[in-house]
Amino acid sequence: MKKYLAEITGTFALVLVGTGAIVLNSHTNGAITHLGISVAFGLIVTAMILILGKISGAHINPAISIAFAINKSFNWKEVPPYLLSQISGALIASLLLKFLFPENELLGTTLPAGSATQSFWLEFFLTFTLMFVILISPAKIAAVTIGLTVGLEAYFAGPICGASMNPARSLAPAIVSGHMEHLWIYLLAPVTGAVIAVFANKLLHNQHENKK
Repeated sequence: MKKYLAEITGTFALVLVGTGAIVLNSHTNGAITHLGISVAFGLIVTAMILILGKISGAHINPAISIAFAINKSFNWKEVPPYLLSQISGALIASLLLKFLFPENELLGTTLPAGSATQSFWLEFFLTFTLMFVILISPAKIAAVTIGLTVGLEAYFAGPICGASMNPARSLAPAIVSGHMEHLWIYLLAPVTGAVIAVFANKLLHNQHENKK
């Protein structure tokens, strides 16, 4: 039960701080800035990994949990309760933001600034990169490398696709705000990107072993 509570807490914090920064940026006429939003996402991910990593692994992302299961480093039986915990935490955070800022229309919902195809492939490659970093990062510095990756990718691609990389992070504000258009991009692309990263990592490791 502790690990499920940890996933609820971690995803709650991610959505509250990350999408909350977007909401507050709108509420304060840009006081937080795009850079500030990116930093907020990166720092909250780092903090949750440091605080909750030993309890649940701090997945706080359905795409990561699914990819870990495919990688055989996570039990498939744990995937449904993890996903339920992550989505629940994200929904609670979005509902809280809705309560605090009822005038905000989007609540940090991820929507394409360009074409749907453009955002799909950006989300795919962003999550591919994130999962690859997760798989290869040494445990001692994983929180830093993963947080930096999230922050950098949010800064790089946020203005175009929203740089979600996380189905729970996109699903919750979309449901609570009622803006579910293009939601399929932010559910499908991150999962696909994370899964492909697992196979790419295995391929690279196999090639490395064969060269020895």
